[in-house]
Amino acid sequence: MPKMRFVALFVSLLALSIVPASIAPARSAEVATPDDTARFLAGLPPSPESPLAALTKDPTWQQHARYFDAIFGQVDRNHLSKIRAFSKERLTDTHDTMLYMFSGPDALHAIALFPKASTYVLSGLEQTGDIPQLTSLPRNTMARTLRSLEASMNSLLTISFFITKNMGSQLYQGPVYGTLPVISVFLARSGKTIRETSFVNIDDDGNLKPAAGEPRLKTVARGVKIVFTSGDGPEQTLYYFNTNLANDGVKNSGFLAFCANLGEADSFVKSASYLLHGSSFSTVRNFLLDHSGTILQDDTGIPVSYFDAKKWQLQPFGRYVGPIRVFSRNYQSQMAELFRRGRPIPLDFGLGYRWRTNETSLLLAEKIDAPKPEAKPVPLAAPKPNPAPLASSSKPDPAPAVTPEAADPMAAPAIAPEASSKPN
Repeated sequence: MPKMRFVALFVSLLALSIVPASIAPARSAEVATPDDTARFLAGLPPSPESPLAALTKDPTWQQHARYFDAIFGQVDRNHLSKIRAFSKERLTDTHDTMLYMFSGPDALHAIALFPKASTYVLSGLEQTGDIPQLTSLPRNTMARTLRSLEASMNSLLTISFFITKNMGSQLYQGPVYGTLPVISVFLARSGKTIRETSFVNIDDDGNLKPAAGEPRLKTVARGVKIVFTSGDGPEQTLYYFNTNLANDGVKNSGFLAFCANLGEADSFVKSASYLLHGSSFSTVRNFLLDHSGTILQDDTGIPVSYFDAKKWQLQPFGRYVGPIRVFSRNYQSQMAELFRRGRPIPLDFGLGYRWRTNETSLLLAEKIDAPKPEAKPVPLAAPKPNPAPLASSSKPDPAPAVTPEAADPMAAPAIAPEASSKPN
């Protein structure tokens, strides 16, 4: 479809979210459940007995629901369904724990890639926010709240990642703020039922404690715990922690001790601003190498030079064309060589900063000493030496070219929902 048609469709959908700032308040001061709140914000009807049910009759919410139906419908057909197929075929030897460092509120890809994990741990610098009490919002606030929620999710739903500098303004404004509402929407739109939501802290030893009554210390990793189910399936738990993953921030937070207590994990890294390439994040990099049975990542993750060929089995997917221009200094010659001779398997979806399908690269690293199903790729030979430092080197490796706040990878227009998905 021509680019201008995509842009026109997207603009028309955005126009649907520009609505009058009035919406009828809830008729009850009763507090809605976390699941009903998530469904309402996701444009899905809450339970009939919910105090939010009356609000779904308002045209403002109905337009919001049609917009989310359209864009989530396209994302599922053209993107998430292909990721789920990739997961079913390629991620067959998974663990109970899934770690997603530098994730922000991106529960959508975590669940699509690792649907059977019993525990998900997401982390980032973004605040957790609060459980919004929508029944008490002023009459003139609800429409603005729904528009802000749509805007905060736009980049992930169109190009598969959040833009850090935009999240600072979109996730911190208004009565519905932080990562919790976004994560709740993603869970609801993934067909999950939220059973429990609570706030937690991690002490220095990695022990989980209720946040209520705990002192607010800078070194403490603060987070939210969400228990959810898929239909009649077993309970699963997702944690999101607001914590600094740089060496000086993570050393005293207890966050990595908490993750270690969960056992060997599947780890995922995407759109991480190449932070794991630099010495300032060596602690988290080494932790992932030591505690992961599987690492799935784009090229912003751990450099190839850190994977010992005697310990790791590497399988490339897609096409490595190098970093986008703002991160050009993070080009990996060893990665290029791996893709040249490592028989990369084609991908039919895009992901990360190189979100176009013919530019996306993924690397699946699996520990050789971990149990493996049949028909796995043969371990690759050790890559040729690279000027980049090896894990055992004492020489500091170069810092990333820019900080995540300075990066703005949205050089291309957002992808609009298809014409057949356009709301009425």
